[in-house]
Amino acid sequence: MGVLESAAAPYMGMVLATTAQVGLILISKQAMANGMTNYIFVAYSNLLASVILLPLALLIHRSNRPPLTFSLICGLFSLGVLGCLAQLTGYTGINYTNAEFASAMLNLIPGFTFILALIFGMEKLACRRASFQAKTIGTVVSIVGAFIVTLYKGPQILTSQSASRLLDNFIRTPQSSWILGGLFLAVDCAVSSGYIIVQALILKKYPAELIIVFFYCLFAAILSTVVSLIVDRDLSAWSLQPNIRLIAVLYSVVFGSAFQVSVTAWCLHRRGPLFVAVFHPLSIVISAALGIILLGDILCLGSLIGSIIIVIGFYSVMWGKSKEVEVVDDNVLRSSESRTENFPLLPAKDEEINA
Repeated sequence: MGVLESAAAPYMGMVLATTAQVGLILISKQAMANGMTNYIFVAYSNLLASVILLPLALLIHRSNRPPLTFSLICGLFSLGVLGCLAQLTGYTGINYTNAEFASAMLNLIPGFTFILALIFGMEKLACRRASFQAKTIGTVVSIVGAFIVTLYKGPQILTSQSASRLLDNFIRTPQSSWILGGLFLAVDCAVSSGYIIVQALILKKYPAELIIVFFYCLFAAILSTVVSLIVDRDLSAWSLQPNIRLIAVLYSVVFGSAFQVSVTAWCLHRRGPLFVAVFHPLSIVISAALGIILLGDILCLGSLIGSIIIVIGFYSVMWGKSKEVEVVDDNVLRSSESRTENFPLLPAKDEEINA
């Protein structure tokens, strides 16, 4: 039972982290609609998260804390640069579009991450293996499903007055804003994929997830604060009134920077970059479900079909990853049996002693 629970923990963790990310998209959109800039939102979120993470990191990793070297600090700073850039471009894209469109665009991350993982040797190019084919096809299918949700509405299955107003807002939004927002979100996806790869490389050398997340939040807070002071010198923009700004910042600190980033780092350390990236397609399903339950959004046929396709692609990738784990476990078991057969040293010594 314990083995099953430990095996299921990364899956449960990524589902919770993805849900937290969707909630962050929804609430940050409301905060920026009330005058808070994306630079200040990122600065507040990462600064307060670093304050929370520092004592937790020192407590949890007090006995297994490797020494910090200059090269490691440089790597952590590059992680902060990538993370800060991803957040700034992502929130800018959300500001130009809406939560559903942003969630759908985030599904480009598995494709970008898969390509980068191949380049950096984290995924092996074995085209003839069923596991590799399943991961490749599943990644493509998930991306296709995300674009079906975004581009094809279809007839309405569930309707409500608030959903009709939301659809009207979608139609009235200038096309140029959606194109610009889409470009920012595409940059966000590319940079986020780079962030996942760099974080995976750092975790191999420094397996202390919370300390890495702390330094990431600290550097991201410093960078976003500098950018905010250069771009927007209006100090009143730092006010946390009205209350939606304060609520959004607190949510981002607890469920975004602290919880989501930490859980994602933990799963990344145990299952690799592609495992983490492939959960992004679920964000569009979660976003649609939360929109229907909490906001009364419409459920269109395109959303239903696209969500089903996303789930099929997701399970295809998970099947491929599970097959790879089985192969690794079999190889380890055979290697252990081989060593036992070739080096029966202990029984021999026992026989000599008894003689």
